Amino acid sequence: MRQVHYADSLRLLDVAIPPDLANSEMAVWQKLTQGSALSYSAEYVSALVALDQARSIATGSQPKLLGEALLRLGTLSMLRRDWEASQSHFHSSLDFARQHRDAYLEASSLGSLGLLAARMDHYDESIFWNQQALDLDKANGWLGLAARAEGNMGWSYYLIGDLVNALDFYKKADQHDIDAGVPERRITWLNGVGDVHYDTRNFVAAESASTQALRLAESLHDTDDAIYCLQNLALISIAQHKFDSARTYVEDALSRESVAPDHVRELDTRLISAQLAVKTTEYEKAETIFEQIKSDPASPMHVHWEALSGLAQTHASQGKNVRAEREFQEAIATISGAQDSIDKEEFRLSFLSNAIQFYDQYINFLLGLHRPLDALKIADLSRAQTLEHGLSSATVKGTSHVATFDPQAIARQRNATLLFYWLGPERSYLWVLTPTNVSLFPLPPGPEVDALALSYRQSFFRPGDPLDSTEGPGHELYDILVRPAQKLIPPNSSVVILPDSKLYGLNFETLVVDQPRPHYWIEDVTVTVGTSLALLARSSRTPSPKSPELLFFGDALQATKEFPPLADAKQEIEALQKHFAEDHRRIFTAGQANPSNYLSSDPGRYSFIHFATHGTASASRPLESAIILSPEGDRYKLYARDIMRQPLSAFLVSISACNGVGERQLAGEGLVGLSWAFLRAGAHNVVAGLWEVSTATAPQIMDGLYQGLTEGISPATALRNAKLTLLHSKGPLRRPFYWAPFQLYSGS
Repeated sequence: MRQVHYADSLRLLDVAIPPDLANSEMAVWQKLTQGSALSYSAEYVSALVALDQARSIATGSQPKLLGEALLRLGTLSMLRRDWEASQSHFHSSLDFARQHRDAYLEASSLGSLGLLAARMDHYDESIFWNQQALDLDKANGWLGLAARAEGNMGWSYYLIGDLVNALDFYKKADQHDIDAGVPERRITWLNGVGDVHYDTRNFVAAESASTQALRLAESLHDTDDAIYCLQNLALISIAQHKFDSARTYVEDALSRESVAPDHVRELDTRLISAQLAVKTTEYEKAETIFEQIKSDPASPMHVHWEALSGLAQTHASQGKNVRAEREFQEAIATISGAQDSIDKEEFRLSFLSNAIQFYDQYINFLLGLHRPLDALKIADLSRAQTLEHGLSSATVKGTSHVATFDPQAIARQRNATLLFYWLGPERSYLWVLTPTNVSLFPLPPGPEVDALALSYRQSFFRPGDPLDSTEGPGHELYDILVRPAQKLIPPNSSVVILPDSKLYGLNFETLVVDQPRPHYWIEDVTVTVGTSLALLARSSRTPSPKSPELLFFGDALQATKEFPPLADAKQEIEALQKHFAEDHRRIFTAGQANPSNYLSSDPGRYSFIHFATHGTASASRPLESAIILSPEGDRYKLYARDIMRQPLSAFLVSISACNGVGERQLAGEGLVGLSWAFLRAGAHNVVAGLWEVSTATAPQIMDGLYQGLTEGISPATALRNAKLTLLHSKGPLRRPFYWAPFQLYSGS
């Protein structure tokens, strides 16, 4: 039965138990195994009879097996999509396991609750249950159960758009099942790996993983999983414009449904067939299928919004623009509702990674109708949703994304030119927003721009100065990203960048302008990075506080060998102290610079908060990015998730630490790490490092920054002046590596 040979299992079990064993443990196991084999064969009525018999015998004669019967009844109810009954059975099984100290049954029940939660679209709850199961599995060395928990967590992370963690958990599950000798579940994990590679457009790796999964499914005569593999391979073929191959895979998958029917899975296959029909201009066929899926009450949330988006594209392709727009709006509303329903902020953060494609489709549709302002409004709707959601719930109810949308007013309010970027897989755009005008410029496809941005950033870590060459990614990026808007940006004016994708990791000040002589763009403009137009509209441009108060943490003790004392921390303390009166500063150093003292120091009352410490950025769990402080017991990290829970009203938070901005770029939210956490807590402005901060230059830059701030200069201008001092110096410190990591983020 566990090897998916259900017919063979039922044949072996089709034997009468001798009367003297009728109430034995063996009799219960016979009915339990029959019930499971019948459940997975979709013979639900017979399965219920067998499992009820197992429960009855267990209740009367074998009470220690009652929990196992409840667990399998829960699985049967889940397969029948009776969520309420399934939940009840699994909770009863879990209670039984804990009362009887049956750790294995407890782990199985926790994992089953996790799987059920995912099928109910409660992804954060699913991860919660599965993590408990995984902890128990690892503690007892149960590789098979650990693999199931890891794989199901991979699926939940995938569905909330966290592709980094999804791939990691799928690979761990696959390896644990190899170690445990359980080949059948590897099909699911390999297919999951294929899903992740498909979404990251690595189609060669996606095809390899799903083909391997299909071969394994065929060798085990596993029709169910073979269908999932065929679905993946069909999607991969469509993405590669191999439409004949895609049609073969779809037809093969649909033909196998009669052998092992699953209505929800069939909806997925039919969705793929409709998407193929759109690509091959069979619009009538596509429309019929999309409508059927949309109106089917059994459609899961993600299938429902994909059908809506598919209908919109089908109607747009036929010039039925009114219907198409209505369907696009409905799809976006469905996605936003799904994101808002996720309670945990860390899971809501990554939600748009899968759904961002629907915004891209809607934007291209609106631009095709020559409606650039409406397209910009939809683009901004995808930005900083989690940040805005948190700030709104912390202050006033409701969202800033209101019907009134006036980007020119935002440009007037900030006395700046706003550059809003959208990088799509095929088409990218730049909106230039001035106090009097909105202009739109086409850009190269997103992957091309991303590659240039990554290449240029990596060049800063090598010897040499980009100004020394007459060409390179710095020159090319300026030509692509800024030159179209050059005539709309007055010299020595302010610019607010609203980046996208890998542009979040690019300091635009380092772009190379060729005329009248090669120079960095920082020589021409003052740059701030914004999160979204909606948040910029809501934030006020307050001047520097007249009676500033400083909260400082730095010169911390060594936490581990990885984090030794900072060589120039004392110099940074001296640089900042002189800008604040003694009774207007509170400084924590050495052993006092610990996480507890930050959390208990009432940080919300300070106008300036500064950290001169080490910092870490977590790509897999960005809210575990941390400021490294002095150890207190085993604790020395001030995590991003703790920072964002302490309300702030600081005019400026400065993080003189490595990777303060973060390493994880999430669709709509940008780089999520320490700077995001401080904005989420309520800081008006944050200065943080895009990469490793040099201790040789950090004190100089911070001295210049605070000198300007205490003189009433804006944070953007003060930071720029401090950087220009280094840039205009002689020697290696003029290179971007030393002055460019620090970037100003505004808009909370």
